[in-house]
Formats: sequence, C-alpha cells, structure tokens
Amino acid sequence: MSSNYPHHFLSSPYGADDNSDERLVLSTSTENTQHSYLNSPLVEDDSISVHPTQPRRPAHQLSVRRAVEREERARREAARNSAIPYAETLEEVDYEYNDDYEYSDYGQKSFASMSRPYPKRASIYEDNKRQSIMERIDDSHLDREHVSLPSRGPSMYQRMQFMDEAEDENDTPLRKASLLLKRQLSKRRSNVPDGALRRSLLGPSDSAETYRDANIPMQDIGAPGGGQAVAAVNEFDASRGSYSYNNNNNSSGVINDSGNANYDGGAGGNANAAFGSGSGDNFRTVHIGNRESNAQFKYKHNRVSTAKYNIFTFLPKFLFEQFSKYANVFFLFTGCIQQIKGVSPTSRFTTIVPLAVVLAATAAKELAEDIKRHRSDADMNKSTARVLVGTSFEERAWRDVQVGDILRVQNKEAIPADIVLLSSSEPEGMCYVETSNLDGETNLKVKQALPETSKLMTVADLSGLRGHLKTEVPNDSLYTFEGTLVSEGGCLGFRELPLSPTQVLLRGAMLRNTNWIYAVVIFTGHETKLMRNATAAPIKRTSVEKTTNRQIIFLFIILILLAVMSALGSQIMTSRNSDQLAYLYLPAGEGAKTFVKNILTFIILYNNLIPISLIVTMEVVKFQQAQLINADMDMYDESSDTPALARTSSLVEELGQVEYIFSDKTGTLTCNIMEFRQCSVGGIMYSDVVEASKRARVVDGEVVGQYDFAQLRDHLRENDQRSAQLFEFFQLLATCHTVIPEQRPGDTAIEYQASSPDEAALVKGASLADFVFTTRKPRSINVQVMGVEKEYEVLNINEFNSTRKRMSAVLRCPDGSIKLYCKGADTVILERLADTTGGCVPATLRHLEEYATEGLRTLCIAMRDISQQEYEQWNMQYTRAATTLTNRQQELDRVAELIERDLELLGATAIEDKLQDGVPQTIYTLAQAGIKIWVLTGDRQETAINIGYSCKLIQEDFSLIICNETTHWETKEFLQRKLDAIREGHGSNIDFDALALVIDGRSLDFALEKDVEMLFLELATLCKAVICCRVSPLQKALVVKLVKRRRRAILLAIGDGANDVSMIQAAHVGVGISGQEGLQAARSADFAIAQFRYLRKLLLVHGAWSYHRLSKMILFSFYKNITLYITQFWYALFNVFSGQTVYESWSITFYTVFFTVMPPFAIGVFDQFLNARSLDRYPEMYKMGQKGVFFNVRSFWGWAINAFYHSLILFFLGTIILFDDIERDGLVGGQWVYGVIIYTSVLTTVLLKAALITNMWTKWTVFAIPGSLALWFGFLPVYSVVAPKFGTSTEYEGIIVHIYANPRFWLTVVLLSVLCMIRDYAYKYLKRMYFAKAYHIVQEIQKFNIPDYRPRMERFKKAVHKARLLQRLRRTRGYAFSQNEGGQEKIIRAYDTTVQKPDGY
Repeated sequence: MSSNYPHHFLSSPYGADDNSDERLVLSTSTENTQHSYLNSPLVEDDSISVHPTQPRRPAHQLSVRRAVEREERARREAARNSAIPYAETLEEVDYEYNDDYEYSDYGQKSFASMSRPYPKRASIYEDNKRQSIMERIDDSHLDREHVSLPSRGPSMYQRMQFMDEAEDENDTPLRKASLLLKRQLSKRRSNVPDGALRRSLLGPSDSAETYRDANIPMQDIGAPGGGQAVAAVNEFDASRGSYSYNNNNNSSGVINDSGNANYDGGAGGNANAAFGSGSGDNFRTVHIGNRESNAQFKYKHNRVSTAKYNIFTFLPKFLFEQFSKYANVFFLFTGCIQQIKGVSPTSRFTTIVPLAVVLAATAAKELAEDIKRHRSDADMNKSTARVLVGTSFEERAWRDVQVGDILRVQNKEAIPADIVLLSSSEPEGMCYVETSNLDGETNLKVKQALPETSKLMTVADLSGLRGHLKTEVPNDSLYTFEGTLVSEGGCLGFRELPLSPTQVLLRGAMLRNTNWIYAVVIFTGHETKLMRNATAAPIKRTSVEKTTNRQIIFLFIILILLAVMSALGSQIMTSRNSDQLAYLYLPAGEGAKTFVKNILTFIILYNNLIPISLIVTMEVVKFQQAQLINADMDMYDESSDTPALARTSSLVEELGQVEYIFSDKTGTLTCNIMEFRQCSVGGIMYSDVVEASKRARVVDGEVVGQYDFAQLRDHLRENDQRSAQLFEFFQLLATCHTVIPEQRPGDTAIEYQASSPDEAALVKGASLADFVFTTRKPRSINVQVMGVEKEYEVLNINEFNSTRKRMSAVLRCPDGSIKLYCKGADTVILERLADTTGGCVPATLRHLEEYATEGLRTLCIAMRDISQQEYEQWNMQYTRAATTLTNRQQELDRVAELIERDLELLGATAIEDKLQDGVPQTIYTLAQAGIKIWVLTGDRQETAINIGYSCKLIQEDFSLIICNETTHWETKEFLQRKLDAIREGHGSNIDFDALALVIDGRSLDFALEKDVEMLFLELATLCKAVICCRVSPLQKALVVKLVKRRRRAILLAIGDGANDVSMIQAAHVGVGISGQEGLQAARSADFAIAQFRYLRKLLLVHGAWSYHRLSKMILFSFYKNITLYITQFWYALFNVFSGQTVYESWSITFYTVFFTVMPPFAIGVFDQFLNARSLDRYPEMYKMGQKGVFFNVRSFWGWAINAFYHSLILFFLGTIILFDDIERDGLVGGQWVYGVIIYTSVLTTVLLKAALITNMWTKWTVFAIPGSLALWFGFLPVYSVVAPKFGTSTEYEGIIVHIYANPRFWLTVVLLSVLCMIRDYAYKYLKRMYFAKAYHIVQEIQKFNIPDYRPRMERFKKAVHKARLLQRLRRTRGYAFSQNEGGQEKIIRAYDTTVQKPDGY
C-alpha cells in the first residue's frame, strides 16, 4: 500500500503496526484550518494524509501542551471575534508575566504568541494572514515525539562532490584529470549504488510504488545484484546512532541477545555490504597476533600525518603554490628576458635576485609552520600502547602498532587504532567508550565482546588464541562494521563467530570507566575510520590574494600596452628621423626583430609597475600579525596554560571577512561537564549557591526565595511533611537510575559510571543530601541514607526512549513497601499525575520556567506506592512483554503505561550543561557583527536546541523550522513548502530575520543531494541560525563545501575534536580548540585557541585589524610603484622612445627594497583604524570587512588613478621647473641631476601619502616614514662617492654639489609633493565631514571619549528577553536532558560491584 505519511511511522514504536488499524482523515476545507486537528505534527497542510489510530487518553490525562494549545486557540478565536488586539506594549507584556501572577489549573493565562515581535494590528484580515504564515513556518510548537535520526551516510554523488574541487579557481588541467581519476576509483570501490542503498532502507510499502512512479529502475532487494539481504526496519538505537532490523536470513546483520539483527544505517561512509557479497575484493583477512602472516598483505602502518608537505612533495607543492600567484610568474618572466643580451636597459640581476630572496623567505616561513605540524604528529605517533609479544605485553609506540596485534588498553587511554574487542575487566566483556572525539556525543557508549571471547581474561588465554578475522575493507562509515572471527583451534576451538559494530572500538575514542580491555587491531593509520573521514591538508588562498591576483593581470595588460605603445613610438620616431640618426647603428631590414626587442626592453623598463616587494612584504606583515595573535594575553587561558596560536600566517586577513561560522557543540560551546545546581521539592526551591537578594523568607505564610543545600540537609532531619517529601525526592534520585558505582582500592571517593552525564549528575546531587549510592548488585542496590546503609531490591526498570521521554524503576524498599519512582519531561509527568495532586504543581511550574530561563536542563520527579497484588498482576504482563518476539519495545512501552499513572509530583531538578565561559555573549556579539552561526553536532536534537537557546544562538522570539523527514521526497517537499511560506510572507509585517532552521542527520543527508541542495541552502541562508544535529564528520564537511561553492562568502569552521577536522579543513579558515576532546582539531586547524570566547577578539579585533592593515598596505604598495614607474613612460615621450631610463638602475631597485619598504611594514603591522575596545564595543564595524569596503576593485583602481595623477604632476611640473636649470657657472645639471630631483620628489610625495593614511602613530611609524626620507638623504652622498670607485655605478659621480646646493632642488621637492597632497587631503576632509561612514563616527567617539548610553537599552532588552522567554517556554514545553536509549537494564543486571574485578594478567 502506498502511503503519504512519513516513513518513520511504518517502523517507529508510535506508528502503525500489525495490530493497529488506520484512519483516513480528509480535509478539503481551508476555513480555520489552523484551529483544526490537522494542525498536528502529522499534518502540516490541507492535503490528504493517513494517520495511524492511537488510543485516546481520558480528558484529565491529555497532554499539558495540547491543553495550552487549545486554550490559546480559543483565546485567539475570541480575540478575533471581538477584534481585541494582542498586547502591544512592553508594559502589558510585563504585566502578564510578573512574579505575582496567579496561576489557574495548569498555571496558564491567556498569552500572546511571542514567535514574532508585537506589530501594530492593521486589520483582522492581515493579522489572520500573518498568523497563518507563521504557523506554516514555525515548527517549535509541535510535539516532536520522534527520534532524531542520524545520517545513513553520504551518497556516492556527495562523496565525489566533497572530493571534487573542480570549481575552485586554482584548478589546473592536471588537477582536474587527477580528480576525474579519483571519482572513477571511488565508483569502483563502492559496490552498492546509492539508489539501491536507499531502497534497501525503505519499507516495502514505500519502495515499489514510489520508485515505480518516479521511473526509477527497481531491483529485488536481496537479489544477487543487490549486494545485501532484505532487512525490515525494527527500531532505531539512538545510543549508537544505528537501526535495528528484523532479518530472516541474517546475511546482512548480526543477531544480538534481544533477538534483533543489528544493521547500522551509518553516517558518512560507503555503507555497502562490503563483507558477505562473495567478492574477494570486499573483505580482507587479519591473522590474530601473527605479524609474519599479515606481512604478505602489506597493510598500512599506524603512522598518521596531518602535515602539508613531506621531503618529496615540498618543492613541487611549494613552487606550484607560489607560481599560482601571477606576480611571481611575471617576475620570473621578466628575470628571464633580462638575461637576453642587448635587451635589458637595467642590470641583469635587478629582478631575478629579489625574486629568489622572496621565494626563499616564503619557503622558510612555510617550512617553519609545517615543521610544527610534523612535531605534533610525531608526538601523537610516539604515544605508547601495550602490545602482546609472546606471553607478555610490551610498550611500543603507536607508529609501531600493526594490523593483527593484540593490545591492552587501560582506563582513560585513547584507542590507538581501530580494534575488535575481545574481553574486558567488566562483566560479560562490556566496556564504556567516549566517542565525543568522533561524533560529538557526550554520552558514553557501551561496547561488548562476544560471549565466547569475553572469557579470555589472562595473558595465557590470549596466547592460546588461534585464528583470523575476515573484515570489511577500510571505509569511512563510523557506525557500520561487518566481519567474522574464525577460530582455528586453540582455546576457542574450531568455529566462526559473527562480529558487529558492538565489538568495534575506533581510533580517536577514549576508554572510560573500564579498568582494561583486550582487543585485536583491524585497521591502522590512514585506513582507520577516523582518518578516512579526514582529508588532506588543502592549499588555502585568501580572497584578498585572489583579488590582488586579478588586479595584477589588469596591470600586466596595462604594462604590455605601455610597452607596445613605446615600441611603436620608437619605430615611428626612428623611421621618420632616420636621416638624423646616422650616428646610430640601425641594421636595415630588421624592423620586426627590433620591434619585438623594444617591447621586451620596455617590459623590463616598466616591470616594477607591479611591485616585486609586494609578495615578501605581504608574507612578512602576515607573519608579524600572526605573532601579535600569539602574544595576545587576552586570548591566553591561564587554567590550561594555553595561548592562542596562529598555525599559519597566510590567512590572517580572512579573519576579518568571515560571514558564516560552522561550529561543533560538544567541547566547543559546552564544557562536557554536568553539575547538579538546583531543585524544587514540594514547591520550595533549593540551590547550591544563593544570592543574598534571593534568600528564602516567609511572606504571608508562604516561602519565597531559595534555600541553600546546607539548609536542605537541616530540613531533611526535621520531622514534618517537608522532610518526608525531601526524603522521597532524594531517595528517588539515589535509586532510580542505571548508574554503576566504582571505588578504587584505597580511595574513599566513589566514581560513578554512567552512560548519560545527566544521570551521573543526579546521583552526585543526591550525595550532596547524604543519600550516597554505594553498591550495585544484579538484583539490588545499596544506598547510605544519612549515614545508614540501606538495601533496595530493583524489581523492574522501564527504560528511557525518545517516545516515552521518561524512565521509571519499581523498587522494594527496606521497609518492604513497593514504590514506583519516575523521572522525565514535564509534559509526560504532569499528564500522569493523580487527580488529587495539585498543591505544588503551580509552584513547580514556575520554578521550571525560572530554571529554563537560566539555561538549565530540567526533569520532573514523581512517585507512586504500589500494592503487592497490583505489582504481581502488572509484573506478569511485563514478563510476557519482555519475552515476546514481535514488537518487544512497543509492548514494553505499553505495559509501562499501565503502571506509570496516578503519580505524586515530588518536584523537579535543574542540571547545568556547563557552557564555556562567555559563550552566550560571544555568539550574541558575533551575530551583531553580521556573522551567521551554524552548529553542526552529532548530539541529539533536543539537547542541541536547548543548548542553542542557552547560548543565545536561538533567541526567544525566533521561529523554529524543524526538519525531521525520512525520505528524499518528503525532505524536498518540506523545504519547498517552508520556502514558499517565507516568500509569501515577504512584504508583510512579519520579521523574517528571526528564523532558525533545525535539521537532523537523516534529513540533511537528503538535503545535500543534487536536486535538493539549493532548496536547503536558500532556506538555511534565510535563517539567522542553523542547527544540524546527528551529523557525521563527513556531512559536516559537505555542508561547509556546499556553502563554500554556492555562496561568495568567507567561511570559518571551529571545533575541538577529530570529528571536526574535515569541516575545519573544508572551510576557508579553520579554528581548533585545545579542549577536552584532544588536540587533533587544533593540530589540523589554521588557528588554535583555548576557549570559544576568544573567537570574539580573534575575529572582531585581530581579524578586522589584519584585513584593514593588509588592504591598506597592498593598495599603498601598488600606489608607490605606479607613481614612480609611470614617470618612466612620460620620460619616453622626450627621449624618442629609446628605452633610456630617467633613473639610475640601482636607485630603482633600492626604491622598492630600502626607501619605501618600511612604510608598508609600519602600516601593515601597527596601524589601527579603531582600537580594540571600540571594535569589541561596536561589532557592526566588522561588517566593513564582510562587504570588502577597504579592498575591492573600485578602491584598487581609485588608488591606481591617483598614482597616475601624481605621476603627471611630478613629472611634467618638475620638467617645467627644471627645463632651464642653468647654474651660476653656466653649467647644467644634466640628466642624472634631473632624474635625482624627480626621484626625490616622488619619494617625498609617496611618504607624505603614507603619513596621510596612517591612523595611529607609533615610534615605528616615525621610524618608517620620516626615517625613510632621512635614509635617502643620507644614502645619496655616500652612494655617489662609493659606487663610482667600485665601478658599480658611475652615473652619480660628482652630482652632489649640483643637487644639495641647488635651490631648485628644494623648491621642486617641496612644491610638487605639497601640490600632490592638496587634492588627497581635500578628498579626505570632504569624505569625513560630509560623507562620513560608520567607522569615522566611532573614531570621533574614540578620540573624544564620548560616553556610551547603550546600557539603558540593554536593560530594556533584558526585560523583553525575559517576557519572550517565558512565552516560548509555555508554548514549547518539553524535556531538556540527555539519556541513552535502551539496553541499560541488561548492563546493570550484569554488574556486582562487591566482586573484585580481574586485573587481566
């Protein structure tokens, strides 16, 4: 049957199953559809949709959120009928949300939707239209009772797209050919087509009809061509980011203990049936502990390299990179033609020597930076691992680990390679690993060895292991693995054992809460899944460099035109005046040859129109800017002793032009630390730290404010109703969980092993109240209750999943009573409360809102007493559900519903998912600077959204567009529908700047496909913020590459884990954080910082400075050269285009190398158009870099035209003044005196121009600008005496007396330079006084220290912020905590912490 509803309803626990019927709901009326039942999460338009029937709950058990929505709809209807407008003033908003607010049944009063600002009500029709559009766009009000799905892995097209850089400007035919070869090889490596893979993941009712309608060729899944067997989706395992499949023939999955076959969807890989297709190319053999047998396969070594060069590739890569800069190509060409005899009017080495110096300096810088990367790689490769050699373990470097080696990894050690788990110190071969370095998830993952190998507990057992592994070939899928362990006798006998992802631990993960594990290595080095998700360090070029390159081409064209014009002039003048040129040797009949030679001569004469010093000046200036970043104490992290580090200086100016930031969440925005901060018990608040103004006091018989935890312990010891509630509350926290306690020998402190950091924080929070969880046994737990050891029998555990949003435990307490303890989201707990409950509910709701406004993660806590008879009846149903072979999870959820009712609310908890210091302020400031921030994380959707709110990535007035589709067509339709709604709303009063897009990995996978990517990109770029959750490392890079290809914007990627390396390398600028997830991101990045908050100064201050300085330095460098060398062209008009130079040749070289080299350095390193405080205070100034205000084609040619204008004044006015330069004795100065005077005038004018554009004068500026002029006046007399004696230059011999003693020299120099600067000064005055830009105004504020009155506006914004936050909370109630789904009860039933763990030796 063809279905039109999302595919996940076919397979999810809340969708249709074999025992449910279906109801067809038709709606053809468009009137008031926003109030109909069709405005549910299942139906978003007026189309025909199929809904699975769900059991109706009694009215008193309806979802609180639905009750609120109904009340809101009724209020809106009443307001519409009576034409009563929404609240229009802040005073009304504040009135509705004051602290004295009196709550009704649910504590809700009529409230206005805050998903948009409060516009004046134009008409009821316009308001209805605006509301209808917003309901079509905003998904934040929907019940998101679905699982946010991870990616199934990029398609073959996407993987080729990621490798393909063909649209990059740097491509050459050779590179394009190599990319084509890569794509062909990639196609060969993938043995399952992408379409076949997608069809294999579709349900049987979807695949046939849907694809037949689309004219897509079908094949029988499981047929020989398919490459894998039929697998029907059974359930999604969120803890591993994978799917479970019911599989009859078990050829593509491995049956686990629960009776389901695990087939992981995978994130970012080939996701093909690499093993089991029967082809010998699709698997490989790994002999266990036998290096000699494995040597024949020549597996890769375990060394990794993130460096840019090696000893063989340095020279070709470096030369390719340098000569992709057109200036270097031009100077190489000029240097070569200078070697032709009779062509060059200057010395043969005036170009080739400076070019060699420039290349040598650049090579030294590149080598220095790459040596740092090699050292970082060497440090990692030298890390030690324990390898089994004979009958003992030896420590060896990671680089010496080989495929097939048996390793021992101990607690808190990194995994050195991809390994298959054999056994561990934990029961049943279990172990915990932290994969935040791989997928960004903070929850610990549970891995488990095969039952047969879990008994290999000693070195002797391992030494007796004989056999090999048949594994899939290396691929980049983090969540899939297929293989077989083939035992060839020894301690396991002769047998074959199937392997699944449950037994695989990946390089980059960290072993946690497990004393030791034994494992065999399967993939090493660059064949590991982590490194397969990484990419080679790319060659990055900045937009400023690209613009400069383009302008150099135009200047080269101008130079060629000038050379051709001069050569033509020479030919014409020679032919016309041949009778007067008899004294010259002019061979007859060689006109064409002479013409070509003249062109080359004039090219050499004008070649410094393009400054040869520019490249080396840029490199040195960038290097110094990088050193300023390294030395900035404001970006030094004292706690970790980590300064900021610019690992490459080539990209510093890009920091000032960033428009998009792509950030990881875990470890980048958050600290990966959960802390129990506050709780509400019986309507009373308790906090770890209480401000003086919030201390608890009694007002009118009610407690107002907060108690601290010390007072909480005192209240527990009292004998009243409050102490009884507190006792039950903390008894629940200490017992209702799946945490495992661990106590080291000789250590009194207890370390809690938890797959969820939230659970560990709750158990630690209970210990603050003297409820210390000490022991876990398979059927019971021990808790020290205020110093008294008590034992609780764990009867049943109803586990958490994304549908239930809660967990519960049935316990037999020490007094023999049976209690149900339950914790979960407020929406699911409140609707299951008993009718008699209500006393503390309004107060608890107020407290939940207050916790949420502080960004805390909340849970509601409830309990129920159960009689023995009721428990026995319920337990019988629970046992049947736990042993059923069909729809086991759905049956367990159904049975749990029977007992999780009539609960008594005890209170709520508030856990802080600790953000890094300054993250909200940094994100808010960067948003003000016009930077759009996208968060790409492997974490769950709900967690990512709540972190988005707490770190101010998502504001309270934002409308959320949430995309959780499960098929290609649904994703495309969803994106198109939202785009249409936004386009329809343009021109109305709706604020479309307040949109945020949230998309999960599965939907993103489809959104990145060729026919959908532009829809996704257009929608995403319309949003202020984007959150992509459950994404793989390769998907992160694909998103960055998509924006990079399709948008002309500078992208920055920031992360702290190995899973962020691909994203960091794909962006224009990569920033790594030296965080808890290791240093791999920092090693692969262009810049490394210790905290996310330092990004604020790195971009807004150092980035803006670098961009402005470099822009001004480049423009000035072109200006000074054009000004000098165009005078050579004007001089050619007077020397019959003979190629004669007006200046002495070495003076021309020294002009660039000595006399004008220091001002660009001073401007490029020390100039500040605004100081650091002003740039941080006014982040809008950063937008000038994004718009390219300081360096663009217009500004470049403006400076070039100004240089032409100055050269005209300097040459022609100077010539007029010096035309009859006859001295007292009747002698004339001659050509070289004339040339020196013009040269000095040009130099003075250029230095005055540098002084005019300098914003901040330092001692270095004084040394550079006046110092350069003094250097020339000191150099000239010395050179005119020394050079003739050595024969270097005879032109200046004896000219000093004709220069310094000549009044016309001083008159000409002063007059010409002043005349040139009058226009420039007047232009600057007019621009600042009558056409001022924003930064001019800030410069005035900075200069006169004008006070800033914005704090008043900040207080106003805070008031609006709080009101909108409360409305958002009431509109989108839900849960904000993190918990692994399923499988935990099996783990805790296997543990007995009273039994000593084996040491493994």
